[in-house]
Amino acid sequence: MAAGSRECRPWVARLARHARRLAGAATLCACLTLCQAALALAAGTAVPALLWSRSGTATPQARALLAQLGGAQAYGLRPDDYGAAVLLDLEQQAARGAGSWTDFDARLSAAGLRFLSDLHSGRVNPRAAGFELERTGAPLDLTRVLAELAAGADPAAVIASVEPQFYHYRLLEQTLRHYRDLAALPLPLASLREGAQHTLQVGGAYAGAPALRQVLRALGDLRGEAGPQDAAATYDAGLAEAVQRFQGRHGLAPDGKLGKSTLAALTIPLAHRVRQIELTLERWRWLPAFERPPIIVNIPQFRLFAFRSTADRSADILQQDVIVGRTYPRMQTPVFTADMRYVVFRPYWDVPADITRREMLPQARAKPGFLASQHLEIVAGEDDSAVALPPTPANLEALAAGRLRLRQQPGPDNALGLIKFVLPNRYDVYLHATPAHGLFAQSRRAFSHGCIRVSDPVALAVQVLRDTPGNWTAESVSAAMTAPESRWVKLAAPVPVLILYGTVLALESGQVLFFDDIYGHDRRLEHLLRLAPA
Repeated sequence: MAAGSRECRPWVARLARHARRLAGAATLCACLTLCQAALALAAGTAVPALLWSRSGTATPQARALLAQLGGAQAYGLRPDDYGAAVLLDLEQQAARGAGSWTDFDARLSAAGLRFLSDLHSGRVNPRAAGFELERTGAPLDLTRVLAELAAGADPAAVIASVEPQFYHYRLLEQTLRHYRDLAALPLPLASLREGAQHTLQVGGAYAGAPALRQVLRALGDLRGEAGPQDAAATYDAGLAEAVQRFQGRHGLAPDGKLGKSTLAALTIPLAHRVRQIELTLERWRWLPAFERPPIIVNIPQFRLFAFRSTADRSADILQQDVIVGRTYPRMQTPVFTADMRYVVFRPYWDVPADITRREMLPQARAKPGFLASQHLEIVAGEDDSAVALPPTPANLEALAAGRLRLRQQPGPDNALGLIKFVLPNRYDVYLHATPAHGLFAQSRRAFSHGCIRVSDPVALAVQVLRDTPGNWTAESVSAAMTAPESRWVKLAAPVPVLILYGTVLALESGQVLFFDDIYGHDRRLEHLLRLAPA
């Protein structure tokens, strides 16, 4: 049967119609490409024109794909998006002679292509969610992968090949199955509030203690087997230790006290945790493959990960705490990617114009000595060699109008600390040290105007400068930070930096960490997914 023959036209038409309905224009093109390739092969060989049926019955590969579509929730996807139930009914109708194998073939191909595309790059365009994440490398050849599914003996392996190849993505996918099982258990979450009107200390009476033991044992935070002691209505040391583990996994101060914030986290329905995992899996599908060792900042975790290789294994990653932007819309740290190109020792802080107008100028006008006390200078030039101007009323007006700029002199009280990591981007966001080290003791660290403060700038500098001439050790980095002059060092090779947002992380140890949706990005993504075509 030739590709342009009368016999194949209904097949092409059905495939086009179903692809347009199920998957949109991009997948339509892929479907038609596959159709044409399959029929062209059929014209000169014994290869059948239909991919998913032989001699009036569905192929084993078709049934395997149907099973995957019907179990799409295991990937954090919705079976209804792929018409899994409808496809199964179509297969049964065609087998009874009451339906068309051609129609079944077209619909299954369209659904399979959408499924593969969703697993590979997500259902939502990251830009629609306000994220600037650029994919690198060649695009996935969906028609080739679908043909492999139709002809291969191991569909699970083919499907796995299109998913993100990050180890922690796989761990999170496994965690989804576990938390889905937990969400199905009749755990007494409502009973945890019984007798918990105030912060409970160890040894205090607590009517909800038996329920809390049941919940924490199911979550893996309370160790040991259940026994008669589980019925005790006392907040004992073992229970406090388990609460401490729970707190550490949920971004709370691990003090072992059952206070308001801890109780709120404990009583969040586990179906909500399942959804957090699904949303984070969606975001991880947006990521590019790591072609060079990256630096990743996970905003709601307040944590930085500097990779020594492209493998996401914890033993090969430098980790440290960070401070990110406040939760106010104008101060939130954006989600984007950029290349780190410079390290600046003893940097000037070029005060952003909005901070100058909103925070600095009112104080400079009210207090004549304010600028000098904060080591702030008014300058006209664009680089560090610009000469400081006196804070006259005329210069203050020029500063307010944007004709002059404000900078802070280098030194230990500089807002950037003694080192700055430059990754040119349109947000003017960068990584830097800070003189306010005490803020790292807080468990929730959203304090900046949008830039990212790092807790161990020396270790980060040693890592990013490791291939740059100069024999950069902790000692030489510290010396450059305390030298009398500012110094810019260009990295031997740019380091990719990914500022990301995920509210769940599955660890290699088996622990699962959950974080608050501090900027509301989970809510926004949920809305976008509801708007996506079904």
